[in-house]
Amino acid sequence: MSPVKLPFADRAEAGRVLAERLVPLELDKPVVLALPRGGVPVGYEVARRLGGSLDVLVTRKIGYPPQPELGVGAIAEGGDPVLDAGLLARLRLDEDDLAATVAAERAELDRRVRAYRGDRPLPGTAGRSVVVVDDGLATGGTARAALAAVRARKPERLLLAVPVGASATVRELTEDADTVVAVAAPRVFRAVGEWYEDFAQLTDEDVVRWLERAGTARW
Repeated sequence: MSPVKLPFADRAEAGRVLAERLVPLELDKPVVLALPRGGVPVGYEVARRLGGSLDVLVTRKIGYPPQPELGVGAIAEGGDPVLDAGLLARLRLDEDDLAATVAAERAELDRRVRAYRGDRPLPGTAGRSVVVVDDGLATGGTARAALAAVRARKPERLLLAVPVGASATVRELTEDADTVVAVAAPRVFRAVGEWYEDFAQLTDEDVVRWLERAGTARW
Protein backbone atom coordinates (compact mmCIF):
# COMPACT_ATOMS: atom_id res chain seq x y z
CA MET A 1 0.00 0.00 0.00
CA SER A 2 1.44 3.35 -1.06
CA PRO A 3 2.45 5.79 1.69
CA VAL A 4 0.03 8.63 2.39
CA LYS A 5 1.00 12.24 1.86
CA LEU A 6 0.25 14.47 4.83
CA PRO A 7 -1.33 16.87 5.43
CA PHE A 8 -4.52 15.99 3.58
CA ALA A 9 -5.77 18.71 1.26
CA ASP A 10 -9.22 18.63 2.83
CA ARG A 11 -11.77 16.26 4.32
CA ALA A 12 -12.95 15.03 0.93
CA GLU A 13 -9.45 13.94 -0.07
CA ALA A 14 -8.99 12.32 3.33
CA GLY A 15 -12.24 10.43 2.84
CA ARG A 16 -11.14 9.10 -0.54
CA VAL A 17 -7.84 7.88 0.87
CA LEU A 18 -9.58 6.31 3.84
CA ALA A 19 -12.12 4.58 1.61
CA GLU A 20 -9.37 2.83 -0.33
CA ARG A 21 -8.05 1.38 2.95
CA LEU A 22 -11.51 -0.04 3.62
CA VAL A 23 -12.07 -1.62 0.20
CA PRO A 24 -10.02 -4.78 0.99
CA LEU A 25 -12.34 -5.54 3.92
CA GLU A 26 -15.08 -6.39 1.41
CA LEU A 27 -17.94 -4.88 3.38
CA ASP A 28 -21.36 -5.57 1.84
CA LYS A 29 -23.27 -2.28 1.47
CA PRO A 30 -22.30 -1.03 4.92
CA VAL A 31 -24.11 1.56 6.97
CA VAL A 32 -21.75 4.53 7.22
CA LEU A 33 -22.44 6.69 10.27
CA ALA A 34 -20.48 9.93 10.24
CA LEU A 35 -19.90 12.04 13.34
CA PRO A 36 -20.96 15.60 12.54
CA ARG A 37 -19.88 17.96 11.67
CA GLY A 38 -16.39 17.21 10.35
CA GLY A 39 -16.89 13.50 9.80
CA VAL A 40 -19.66 13.97 7.25
CA PRO A 41 -17.59 14.89 4.15
CA VAL A 42 -15.22 12.04 5.03
CA GLY A 43 -18.14 9.66 5.47
CA TYR A 44 -19.64 10.71 2.14
CA GLU A 45 -16.53 9.57 0.28
CA VAL A 46 -16.42 6.31 2.23
CA ALA A 47 -20.08 5.53 1.51
CA ARG A 48 -19.66 6.41 -2.16
CA ARG A 49 -16.65 4.15 -2.64
CA LEU A 50 -18.10 1.22 -0.68
CA GLY A 51 -21.61 1.49 -2.09
CA GLY A 52 -23.08 1.99 1.36
CA SER A 53 -25.62 4.33 2.89
CA LEU A 54 -24.65 7.53 4.69
CA ASP A 55 -26.22 9.02 7.79
CA VAL A 56 -25.06 10.90 10.85
CA LEU A 57 -24.64 9.74 14.41
CA VAL A 58 -24.77 12.84 16.58
CA THR A 59 -22.42 13.07 19.56
CA ARG A 60 -21.64 15.71 22.14
CA LYS A 61 -18.66 16.14 24.41
CA ILE A 62 -19.36 16.38 28.13
CA GLY A 63 -17.07 19.05 29.54
CA TYR A 64 -15.71 19.61 33.04
CA PRO A 65 -18.10 22.32 34.33
CA PRO A 66 -15.43 24.82 35.50
CA GLN A 67 -13.42 24.23 32.31
CA PRO A 68 -15.82 23.09 29.54
CA GLU A 69 -13.09 22.56 26.95
CA LEU A 70 -11.76 19.68 29.10
CA GLY A 71 -13.77 16.64 28.08
CA VAL A 72 -14.69 14.20 30.83
CA GLY A 73 -16.91 12.08 28.62
CA ALA A 74 -19.35 12.16 25.74
CA ILE A 75 -22.84 11.13 24.75
CA ALA A 76 -24.17 9.79 21.45
CA GLU A 77 -27.77 9.68 20.29
CA GLY A 78 -29.51 6.58 21.49
CA GLY A 79 -26.82 5.92 24.09
CA ASP A 80 -25.97 6.68 27.68
CA PRO A 81 -23.15 9.03 28.70
CA VAL A 82 -19.72 7.42 28.48
CA LEU A 83 -17.50 9.00 31.13
CA ASP A 84 -13.77 8.89 31.78
CA ALA A 85 -13.79 7.23 35.20
CA GLY A 86 -10.09 7.86 35.83
CA LEU A 87 -10.35 11.56 35.03
CA LEU A 88 -13.47 11.93 37.13
CA ALA A 89 -11.65 10.38 40.06
CA ARG A 90 -8.72 12.77 39.67
CA LEU A 91 -11.12 15.73 39.50
CA ARG A 92 -13.12 14.35 42.46
CA LEU A 93 -16.35 14.39 40.48
CA ASP A 94 -19.20 11.93 40.28
CA GLU A 95 -22.09 11.59 37.84
CA ASP A 96 -24.38 13.76 39.97
CA ASP A 97 -21.93 16.64 39.59
CA LEU A 98 -22.34 16.40 35.81
CA ALA A 99 -26.14 16.11 35.73
CA ALA A 100 -26.77 19.68 34.57
CA THR A 101 -24.01 19.51 31.95
CA VAL A 102 -25.28 16.18 30.62
CA ALA A 103 -28.84 17.56 30.40
CA ALA A 104 -27.65 20.60 28.45
CA GLU A 105 -25.59 18.51 26.06
CA ARG A 106 -28.45 16.07 25.55
CA ALA A 107 -30.73 18.99 24.65
CA GLU A 108 -28.19 20.26 22.09
CA LEU A 109 -27.76 16.73 20.76
CA ASP A 110 -31.53 16.46 20.25
CA ARG A 111 -31.58 19.84 18.49
CA ARG A 112 -28.90 18.71 16.08
CA VAL A 113 -30.63 15.42 15.39
CA ARG A 114 -33.76 17.36 14.40
CA ALA A 115 -31.72 19.75 12.27
CA TYR A 116 -29.92 16.98 10.41
CA ARG A 117 -32.51 14.24 10.19
CA GLY A 118 -35.88 15.73 11.13
CA ASP A 119 -38.24 12.94 12.12
CA ARG A 120 -36.29 10.26 10.29
CA PRO A 121 -34.87 7.63 12.68
CA LEU A 122 -31.37 6.24 12.62
CA PRO A 123 -31.00 3.56 9.96
CA GLY A 124 -31.29 -0.02 11.07
CA THR A 125 -27.95 -1.54 11.97
CA ALA A 126 -28.86 -4.95 13.43
CA GLY A 127 -27.00 -7.64 11.53
CA ARG A 128 -25.27 -5.08 9.29
CA SER A 129 -21.69 -3.93 8.89
CA VAL A 130 -21.47 -0.43 10.35
CA VAL A 131 -18.60 1.99 9.78
CA VAL A 132 -18.37 4.91 12.22
CA VAL A 133 -16.40 7.71 10.56
CA ASP A 134 -14.85 10.91 11.85
CA ASP A 135 -12.27 13.31 10.44
CA GLY A 136 -9.77 12.45 13.17
CA LEU A 137 -9.18 11.17 16.68
CA ALA A 138 -7.55 13.16 19.44
CA THR A 139 -8.68 11.84 22.84
CA GLY A 140 -11.35 9.59 21.30
CA GLY A 141 -14.10 10.44 23.79
CA THR A 142 -16.86 11.09 21.25
CA ALA A 143 -15.83 8.08 19.15
CA ARG A 144 -16.02 5.83 22.22
CA ALA A 145 -19.55 7.06 23.01
CA ALA A 146 -20.57 6.57 19.38
CA LEU A 147 -19.24 3.03 19.27
CA ALA A 148 -21.02 2.12 22.51
CA ALA A 149 -24.33 3.46 21.16
CA VAL A 150 -23.97 1.53 17.89
CA ARG A 151 -22.83 -1.65 19.63
CA ALA A 152 -26.08 -1.66 21.59
CA ARG A 153 -27.94 -1.76 18.26
CA LYS A 154 -26.45 -5.21 17.47
CA PRO A 155 -24.44 -4.71 14.28
CA GLU A 156 -22.86 -7.78 12.74
CA ARG A 157 -19.55 -5.95 12.46
CA LEU A 158 -18.58 -2.58 13.94
CA LEU A 159 -15.72 -0.58 12.47
CA LEU A 160 -14.21 2.78 13.31
CA ALA A 161 -12.51 4.55 10.40
CA VAL A 162 -10.57 7.82 10.46
CA PRO A 163 -8.00 9.47 8.22
CA VAL A 164 -5.76 10.31 11.18
CA GLY A 165 -5.64 9.69 14.90
CA ALA A 166 -3.27 9.89 17.81
CA SER A 167 -1.50 6.55 17.97
CA ALA A 168 -2.37 5.91 21.64
CA THR A 169 -6.04 6.68 21.00
CA VAL A 170 -6.18 4.39 17.97
CA ARG A 171 -4.76 1.56 20.07
CA GLU A 172 -7.20 2.16 22.93
CA LEU A 173 -10.25 2.14 20.67
CA THR A 174 -9.45 -1.31 19.31
CA GLU A 175 -11.22 -2.49 22.46
CA ASP A 176 -14.43 -0.68 21.45
CA ALA A 177 -14.68 -1.67 17.77
CA ASP A 178 -14.19 -4.93 15.93
CA THR A 179 -11.83 -3.17 13.52
CA VAL A 180 -10.16 0.24 13.64
CA VAL A 181 -8.77 1.69 10.42
CA ALA A 182 -6.61 4.82 10.59
CA VAL A 183 -4.67 5.98 7.55
CA ALA A 184 -2.12 7.69 9.78
CA ALA A 185 -1.52 7.33 13.53
CA PRO A 186 1.27 9.72 14.51
CA ARG A 187 2.78 9.51 17.99
CA VAL A 188 3.08 13.30 18.26
CA PHE A 189 -0.44 14.66 17.95
CA ARG A 190 -1.69 18.05 19.08
CA ALA A 191 -4.94 18.57 17.15
CA VAL A 192 -6.83 17.02 14.24
CA GLY A 193 -6.70 20.24 12.23
CA GLU A 194 -2.90 20.18 11.92
CA TRP A 195 -3.21 17.22 9.54
CA TYR A 196 -5.34 19.14 7.02
CA GLU A 197 -4.47 22.04 4.74
CA ASP A 198 -8.15 23.06 4.66
CA PHE A 199 -9.90 22.37 7.95
CA ALA A 200 -12.67 24.94 7.66
CA GLN A 201 -15.42 24.80 10.24
CA LEU A 202 -18.63 23.31 8.92
CA THR A 203 -22.19 24.44 9.69
CA ASP A 204 -25.40 22.53 10.27
CA GLU A 205 -26.43 23.58 6.76
CA ASP A 206 -23.27 22.02 5.34
CA VAL A 207 -24.12 18.73 7.06
CA VAL A 208 -27.64 18.74 5.64
CA ARG A 209 -26.31 19.42 2.13
CA TRP A 210 -23.91 16.45 2.32
CA LEU A 211 -26.72 14.18 3.51
CA GLU A 212 -29.05 15.39 0.76
CA ARG A 213 -26.31 14.84 -1.79
CA ALA A 214 -25.81 11.28 -0.55
CA GLY A 215 -29.55 10.68 -0.50
CA THR A 216 -29.91 11.49 -4.20
CA ALA A 217 -26.70 9.80 -5.33
CA ARG A 218 -26.74 6.56 -7.32
CA TRP A 219 -23.69 4.47 -6.49
